[in-house]
Amino acid sequence: MFGDCESMTLRDTLCVSAQVRGRARIIQACLMMLTLPSRKCGAVRGIRATKGWDKAMLGTLVNAIAVILGGTVGLLCKGRLATRITDNLTKAVGLCVCIIGVSSAIQGDAMLLVVSLGLGTLLGEVVDIDRRLNQLAQWMEERFRKPGKDVNVAQGFVTATLLFCVGAMSIVGAIDGGLRGNHEILFTKSLLDGTAAIVLASTLGFGVLLSSLAVLGYQGGIALLSGYLQPFLTNELILQVSAAGGVMILGLGFNLALDRQIKVANQLPGLLVAAAYFFLVLK
Repeated sequence: MFGDCESMTLRDTLCVSAQVRGRARIIQACLMMLTLPSRKCGAVRGIRATKGWDKAMLGTLVNAIAVILGGTVGLLCKGRLATRITDNLTKAVGLCVCIIGVSSAIQGDAMLLVVSLGLGTLLGEVVDIDRRLNQLAQWMEERFRKPGKDVNVAQGFVTATLLFCVGAMSIVGAIDGGLRGNHEILFTKSLLDGTAAIVLASTLGFGVLLSSLAVLGYQGGIALLSGYLQPFLTNELILQVSAAGGVMILGLGFNLALDRQIKVANQLPGLLVAAAYFFLVLK
């Protein structure tokens, strides 16, 4: 192909060498193009991948168990305290819940809170989420009622579910657990929720324990889907959504401390409205 090597001039040698290098580059480029799709797929899988379901769910499982244990301790104390003490204890818890709600709400954009709570409450009233949650709680009440004993599930279930699930720690902790296997936030939340469950169950009863199922489903779902949700759940978005949730937690505090009947569950669509407002207006 190249002729007699001895008769080749230096110029011919350089030309042949350049041709060989050029062909090598073409072959290398073709190989890279063939392997590029698999590399891209691997990268996408790497972004979306979560830890094994058992590692991803560890923090959520501990949180749910803490609610059950705290609620059990509260139930054991329920019949041993005078009505006057339980009433004052409920009001004290309500005031603490108000403080938690205010501390979250003041960090949000004022117009976002107005729009999200207004539209969210309108949507919630149309669907009547509060009535549906109470129906679910009453169905549970029928299942757990014993002859001769009244078991009030609805108020405890709805109040504890909203308190334990509406907040930044639930979202951020579940994402950390799902992506990195880091459960420190949820372990801290477990201590807080377990303590709150003791107080709530001592006054609101068995429904507080059933809220552990809501914690398991809500935080577990976020943990398992964290690989897909991570690109969208920025720190600023979580802050604004948590601020809207803080207003709802404030409503829970009013219900407990002032014995009001604010239908906080009907405000839950406000969390979705807050996220939409953030993407459309603030981002």
